Amino acid sequence: MILVTGASGHLATAILGHLAEAGASATGATRNPTGSGPFRALDFDVPETISFDGVETLVLVSAGTEEDDVVIRRHENAITAAERDGVSSIVYTSLTDAGDHLGFALAHRWTERRLQNGTVQWTILRNGLYAELIGQLLTPRDGVISAPFGQGSVAAVARIDLAEAAAIIAGTPEKHQGKIYNLVGSCAITAQDLADTLGAEYRPGTLTGLRQALDSTALLPFQPPMLLSIHSAASHGFLEETGTDITGILGREPQNPLHVAAAAASSQVSS
Repeated sequence: MILVTGASGHLATAILGHLAEAGASATGATRNPTGSGPFRALDFDVPETISFDGVETLVLVSAGTEEDDVVIRRHENAITAAERDGVSSIVYTSLTDAGDHLGFALAHRWTERRLQNGTVQWTILRNGLYAELIGQLLTPRDGVISAPFGQGSVAAVARIDLAEAAAIIAGTPEKHQGKIYNLVGSCAITAQDLADTLGAEYRPGTLTGLRQALDSTALLPFQPPMLLSIHSAASHGFLEETGTDITGILGREPQNPLHVAAAAASSQVSS
């Protein structure tokens, strides 16, 4: 059986959908399954609740945006339980090769190292930034995109494509053991590209201005630095490298990230 963690989230939900379409024996797990579907209850903060009995392949979707020590502890608890319960393969949704400059990279890289030093066969999916996220960050206000993305581009990728890739690998994990895939887009997009598509004006602000705006919101303390790191890395050209791994796994070109980002931005404007 295939078990997908984080089943209440968008990525895991999409992975489960693809697995269902493929006729795979799969289910999800989440901290609070009530009203979310017939899922297992697993709380990575409480090790005694973690059981992977009967699970052959574990799709470990990164355990939420929290401080590094919290995420690392959760992943350690999950991997330790998988080793104990005889899981054959772990497919981990990590972060793009270019993501080391991002404020949420450390927990991903720690988890990769833990898997590589562990006893369960593994496959690491280094997911690019979601095109949907880029659209949300670059949503125009009063016809102007002011996010400080500079002139840099991002090799973004649609979440649904990343979900399909994860489902394909989880369906035949033995073909992908010990491999690391860099699942970025096959083309890169800029803030100006999105502005042109949306009929908006692009007048990038500053990182200082963005920090001041974020500090006035109800975000958790660690979240503004994470968001700022995306803008800074993008504007300075650290997220622009494209790749072909996802095309090889899907057997087709991924969705156009510009179209996906534009749709996400448009839904934000209309909401």
